[in-house]
Amino acid sequence: MQNTNAHYPAITYLSAPEMIRLVRRLGLPACIAGIAERIEHEFLRWNEFDKSARIACHSPVGVIELMPIADAEQYAFKYVNGHPSNWQFKLPTVMAFGVLADVQTGVPRLLSELTLTTAIRTAATSAVAARALARRNSRRMALIGNGAQSEFQALAFRDLVGIREVQLYDIDRAASEKLAANLRDQGLLVRLSDSVADAVRGADIVTTVTADKTNAIILTPEMVEPGMHINAVGGDCPGKTELARGVIEAASVFVEFEPQSRIEGEIQQMPADFEVTELWRVLAGATPGRRSDEEVTLFDSVGFALEDFAALGFIHEQALALGMGERLELLPETTDPKNLFGLLNAPQEVSTASS
Repeated sequence: MQNTNAHYPAITYLSAPEMIRLVRRLGLPACIAGIAERIEHEFLRWNEFDKSARIACHSPVGVIELMPIADAEQYAFKYVNGHPSNWQFKLPTVMAFGVLADVQTGVPRLLSELTLTTAIRTAATSAVAARALARRNSRRMALIGNGAQSEFQALAFRDLVGIREVQLYDIDRAASEKLAANLRDQGLLVRLSDSVADAVRGADIVTTVTADKTNAIILTPEMVEPGMHINAVGGDCPGKTELARGVIEAASVFVEFEPQSRIEGEIQQMPADFEVTELWRVLAGATPGRRSDEEVTLFDSVGFALEDFAALGFIHEQALALGMGERLELLPETTDPKNLFGLLNAPQEVSTASS
């Protein structure tokens, strides 16, 4: 990864296979814990960031988004999609890549896959929020929606929150069976349920992570028990929600970045003056989180660029420390940056490869 031109800093490229290798070398629990720690650290620097809601292009079948953010030193963005019907094409519902760049020069330092990393950072964010908002003795979680992100949620809550039992439900029974098989020998008591109501009964924490782009009603008020913490992950764009309005009205609601959550989150159902609290304020001790063991708390999570900033910083540091990643020739290199046209007249290397 050494750059032969001192004027051009090395750009690290982490492909999907290389990211899988990195996670295997570090271990998934270490990656979840490391990214969670980084997310909490960055949330505590909230006012140091130039923040904006993500830019989205919607279609009837999905959404493609750009998620930018920067502090005084680094800029990051993520390209990410959400296409619930992608399973028909044997493609993931969510696919992503991201860039980390220097603010001083604009030079990219990292280009990385973020499909796997997004699943890890989403689970890490959920666990960070639950540590601040759920009851301290929470041991049982319901997982509603057992697709690609569900294993990561279960393991993050096991390691960072103390969950020991998970109750599963998905309209696709095969998805729940897949999740149960992947959680075998992971130190969790796993039970498959026949309905949402059955899955959430007696749960300390309820995580909803469904994929359909619709105003669904997954959780209704009569299912919510005193003291529950609800981790609503699946509703993350206009017209895509998971909770009945009565669930939101009865809970203390916490969000990532309020301007974005008003458009994309469960609170898109609510009036503009409906009271919410940004999570960073709880983490910083500026406002209380849970006030009693009977209070119902809701983390209305849509995914925010600061979490990707944290994840990109973590994987970049780890890749450099482990000597992983490729050097990417993304920028045209020249000794005279004012003569870009001259590159077209420069001698070209002749390939000796046989045709």
